[in-house]
Amino acid sequence: MNAPILPPVDRLSALLDRFRVRASLFHTGALCGIQTFEAQPGRGFLHVLRQGEMEVRHLPGAAGPARMVLTEPTLLFYPRAMQHEFINPPVGGSDFTCAALDFDGGERNPIVQSLPAVLRVPLNEVEGLRPALDLLFAEADNVRCGARLLADRLFEVVLIQLLRWILDHPAQAGISSGLVTGLADPKLARALVALHQAPRDDWSLEKMAAIAGMSRSAFAAAFKDATGTTPAAYLTDWRLSLAASMMRSGRPVKLVADELGFASASSLSKAFRQRMGASPRDWLMANR
Repeated sequence: MNAPILPPVDRLSALLDRFRVRASLFHTGALCGIQTFEAQPGRGFLHVLRQGEMEVRHLPGAAGPARMVLTEPTLLFYPRAMQHEFINPPVGGSDFTCAALDFDGGERNPIVQSLPAVLRVPLNEVEGLRPALDLLFAEADNVRCGARLLADRLFEVVLIQLLRWILDHPAQAGISSGLVTGLADPKLARALVALHQAPRDDWSLEKMAAIAGMSRSAFAAAFKDATGTTPAAYLTDWRLSLAASMMRSGRPVKLVADELGFASASSLSKAFRQRMGASPRDWLMANR
């Protein structure tokens, strides 16, 4: 007897609802000579090479490759702070449209943590991307009412389409472990999405495994193999990432503890100190 075919789940919405990303267009047109993009905490970049060829360089010892040569229209995605340089001819450089990305939670953003330092994806690899890019370029290239605001939103659409592609092609994106790998597995994705949507619930291993349609032992082993951590540790990290975001926005610790399923404010503070190395109060003072 064949196993039932489970309906697909939305793997991104719960993440992006909890940890939003804002794009800000800052350049469209030719880039000539050497352009340096400095690393700024909590800031990423999404560059679209529209036409031309160029070289990209990173600092020695950086997480990404020291040098890349782009020869076709390409998305270049830096999910977190990383200095990079574009090397173009002094005249007649490559044509780019670029946006800065601000992720809620900065380096603690689960999406940011799960991605490589830099991703290079040819435009023709991402299905359905061209209509959004055509709209983006039309708004970026013309001065019209609301053009900058609309271009920012369209850049966010492009980013979501890129994240969809990454979830469907983790190996091509250079990802072998972590949240993305877990979400790429249809069974594990069901459990992960449930955790993301309802962090307050009492999540036993049995309950997670049942949602995934697996035995406890098979689920625990597959989860650890895909994500590099245990289900219980992942749940704690997810709750603490949410707690950090909520407290940064001004929510009191007691309310945050209740909303995220901690027994008390003191139990949240204890878990927070163990993971973050500081109490919620000290951490907030350091991260304002």
